[in-house]
Amino acid sequence: MLSRRSVRIKVMQLLYMLNRDEQLTFNDLVKQYNDGIWKTYEIYIFQLYILLKVAQYAEKDATNRASKLLPTEQDKQFTPRLYDNPSTKSLANHVGFLNLVQKYKSGENLDEDHIRTLYLAFAATYEYTDYLSLPQPDEEQHTKILLELYRFLQAHDLFIEMTEDRYNSWQDDESLVSGAIKKTLKAMPLSGPFYEEHAPSDETVRDFGEQLLRKTCQEDVTLLGMIDPMLKNWDSDRVAILDMVMLKMALCELLYFPTIPVKVTLNEFVEISKLYSTDKSKEFINGILDRLMKKLTKEGKIKEVGKMEVVKD
Repeated sequence: MLSRRSVRIKVMQLLYMLNRDEQLTFNDLVKQYNDGIWKTYEIYIFQLYILLKVAQYAEKDATNRASKLLPTEQDKQFTPRLYDNPSTKSLANHVGFLNLVQKYKSGENLDEDHIRTLYLAFAATYEYTDYLSLPQPDEEQHTKILLELYRFLQAHDLFIEMTEDRYNSWQDDESLVSGAIKKTLKAMPLSGPFYEEHAPSDETVRDFGEQLLRKTCQEDVTLLGMIDPMLKNWDSDRVAILDMVMLKMALCELLYFPTIPVKVTLNEFVEISKLYSTDKSKEFINGILDRLMKKLTKEGKIKEVGKMEVVKD
């Protein structure tokens, strides 16, 4: 689930914290890094579980409709098929998934009223009523309604609030988690350890992310010494802290991660600067990294590459 960009962002945020808090140690950073990486995975499990609980509320809805003194024709025809179908049941009865729910305490302190509110709001949508009107929904239609349910939840303030209350990194991880859950839903009915595909891998987390964090910290003085001459008339003390962190990380990749293409490193940090720094950061970082790349190439410290292609908006 975790891309190298998301790992870079987490490393960048930790290095920024280190700059702002002198009491932090490198061991503190590594612990926070690994905790943060696994929190992304926890969000995936948590949101998948919330989706399951909302779907399961269809059974409560069926019970409430059946207990009415004067049920409508719609009440009489209602079935809890949002939950009672092979796709949803494959998640509800998946022992491995439920063990992870227990491990990460995804169901702990869940407010049943919140689940009810989300279900009733979704029940009022055209997509849900249209699904209920189908005579015999097939596997594709069950998958489609679950995808619609997740899209609905993503746009609902209460669902966002429930996630943010538990995970303050949600905004940084939103696209990753969303993509992983949609991929899981499209694979329904589920079998086997489907969730392992989205767990942090050793290659991404340790071989790249943790080493990038470690090397950028270890070589901080050296990296600054190489960046400083590239600033021309701009004092390094006046460079935005986040911009300097990104420059050091990018330079670290250029020097110590030879398997990553140079253009990938350069364009990745330009993109990240657009998301997290000032309006002028993109041009500034692009310019400094371009000078560094040319200098390092001339000195034989990195392989010859073509002219850098700036990422367009």
